Amino acid sequence: MRSLETPSDGHAEVRVVAASPEVARRIAEVLRRCFDATEQRSYPAGPDGGTRLDLTVDTTRAAEPARSWLETSRSHDEGRRHE
Repeated sequence: MRSLETPSDGHAEVRVVAASPEVARRIAEVLRRCFDATEQRSYPAGPDGGTRLDLTVDTTRAAEPARSWLETSRSHDEGRRHE
């Protein structure tokens, strides 16, 4: 099992588990349209088959519509902290 290091500020590690490599790649493509991301790394998902795909996304370099969503969620989270 790999170590669980915390990604640097503004980054998130994303793991996709899907029945086929094509489905996992399609999800990664959608994420790349919203965020800068590293090249995905794919692995067998387990003994029953499937594909696991790992990539790192940079939320500081978000494209629309993710940028709008992130800005909205940040202002909502900040409001909660002051309650």
